[in-house]
Amino acid sequence: VQLQASGGGLVQAGGSLRHCCAAYGHTFSSYAMGWFRQAPGKEREFVAAISWRGGSTYYADSVKGRFTISRDNAKNTVYLQMNSLKPEDTAVYYCAAARDSRSWPVPRTLAEYGYWGQGTQVTVSS
Repeated sequence: VQLQASGGGLVQAGGSLRHCCAAYGHTFSSYAMGWFRQAPGKEREFVAAISWRGGSTYYADSVKGRFTISRDNAKNTVYLQMNSLKPEDTAVYYCAAARDSRSWPVPRTLAEYGYWGQGTQVTVSS
């Protein structure tokens, strides 16, 4: 399984960015997908997750109402739309695929994800 992420960048506070993550080598539509982030000197943390069918989504409290995760199973791609960005959102962002197919409830911990994309840097200036 390979995950190819894109969409990071530099943005001013209050701005928006959209991450994309394309999956190759597995039945994308059977796997829950998630986004995590890691700020300098901090542990990697959960940001958002979406069920394998796409009907359920979960967010960290810190991004709820500002970020939206979605997926297009026909394109084998998961997205993270980030609005109203804050300096504290600055981090390297990682997409991930669940370790097990058709997992339920939607996984929200690092250990439940078995496949990771390369990180993409997001920097939010104040």
